[in-house]
Amino acid sequence: MSVKTFAAIDVGSYETVMKLFEFSGKNSMREIDCISRRLDLGTETYSHGKIGNEKTDELCRTLKEFRKIMNAYRVDAFRACGTSAVRETENFTIIQDQIAQRTGISLEVLSNMEQRFLDYKSVASRGESFRRIIEEKTAILDIGGGSIQLSLFDNDTLVSTQNLRLGVLRIQDYLNRFDVSHFKMENFIDEMVMAQLGNYKKLYLKDREIRNLIVIDEYISPWAVKRTGGNPDKAFLDRETFGNILRQMREGNPVQLAGSMGIPEEKVPLMFISAILTNRVAELMGAGQIWVPGVTLCDGIAYEYAEKNKMFKGEHDFEKDILACAMNTSKRFMGSTKRSETLENISTTIFDSMKKVHGLGKRELLYLRLAAILHDCGKYISMVNIGETSYNIITATEIIGLSHLERAIVANVVRFNHSRFTYYGREDGVRGLDRESYMTVAKLTAILRLAGGLDRSHKQKMKGLRAALKDNQLVLTVDTAVDITLEKGFFEEKGEFFQEVFSVEPVLKLKKT
Repeated sequence: MSVKTFAAIDVGSYETVMKLFEFSGKNSMREIDCISRRLDLGTETYSHGKIGNEKTDELCRTLKEFRKIMNAYRVDAFRACGTSAVRETENFTIIQDQIAQRTGISLEVLSNMEQRFLDYKSVASRGESFRRIIEEKTAILDIGGGSIQLSLFDNDTLVSTQNLRLGVLRIQDYLNRFDVSHFKMENFIDEMVMAQLGNYKKLYLKDREIRNLIVIDEYISPWAVKRTGGNPDKAFLDRETFGNILRQMREGNPVQLAGSMGIPEEKVPLMFISAILTNRVAELMGAGQIWVPGVTLCDGIAYEYAEKNKMFKGEHDFEKDILACAMNTSKRFMGSTKRSETLENISTTIFDSMKKVHGLGKRELLYLRLAAILHDCGKYISMVNIGETSYNIITATEIIGLSHLERAIVANVVRFNHSRFTYYGREDGVRGLDRESYMTVAKLTAILRLAGGLDRSHKQKMKGLRAALKDNQLVLTVDTAVDITLEKGFFEEKGEFFQEVFSVEPVLKLKKT
């Protein structure tokens, strides 16, 4: 395999960073350079809601410089991503256009879930260290400029994730706005964050025991890795050691701390805020060990690029995490596990038998499985408007690993599984989707409706279901001795939309015994 060079650019809240990576073989990813420029976009966004012209000009100059460096390295590909400081600014579309016109770089604005998933992949890129630590009960604390993300693992699987607007720059903005002195800073932050963390514990932690806390940030991480001689696999701190570090930062002089820790003086207050947040979360969860692997969003961007181009095959199953998050959401809203499993099995069988007709792939099958799992989550709120309430729950729930568009596809499939399908271009039609995504929703809805008709009684009667596509018919054969009059009736009713979408007639046959 020839050597490939890739550049990952992170337009963050506090600084803009470019990392260059080299891929020289299967599962070989090496960082060859890292360039960062201090550019505080977050303060303007979180204070005023907009990034001004001066900062926009500075960002364009920085990206032009990065472009020259990429040319010098002869990079084969690059990806530039903006996070919360760009995402939350009111004029981000204008800024995107200016960057494209002035630098030739297309800046992709990540949703919160897309950003956190790439951060999560950056930790997974650490390989054996990551696999070993998540075998125990582990949490990831991802500290950004605008918010933090708390994700819980159980038996090697991500089971829940939640976003809290407690980012470092957002907190610093409040400290500056309210003129909080250094001596009152920690108490102020405690009062600000503990209310939200207390609610989080009641809703998500309960009696769950967490042994390890993985921290992703731009403040503690670089220092912690440097402290080990540059070995991220050794950047582990027990609670006592971390408490001593926090005490030194609390009592020390910013100038002296900057010198002793080898960081810029202006970064010391931000590092202190990040350390307070880390310590409070570790206390809340009872975590005895903190791992600070020193990864950044750029590592996750590079990891995903290598995955997509089949240069890197990670051993962690991210799809399993997505499904586990959906299952936990269904459980929280009293969804029926048996019914979900039955729908998932039937709809997957139909999907696989229709591959020549529907033209959908592995990713769309994941959407269908998620829709089957979450098909009745809305009944917790309303037994009458299940489709609408399920739609609202899914669009409001963070499922790490799904983009905003993908989540909208799943939500619309669940919505139309329970309610009248409305067509593209109608005012009350499919929400937030382009034409291609609309067709995906129509096809998946037709499959899920047909599967639902086969289990209308919720009694899982369709044992040993087999599906075969013959000419313009989908023949579904079942082996059952129980009465399926109800299922046959609803199968015929749901089959009308299926035939409209695919021009294939679904036929139900009983195996003769």
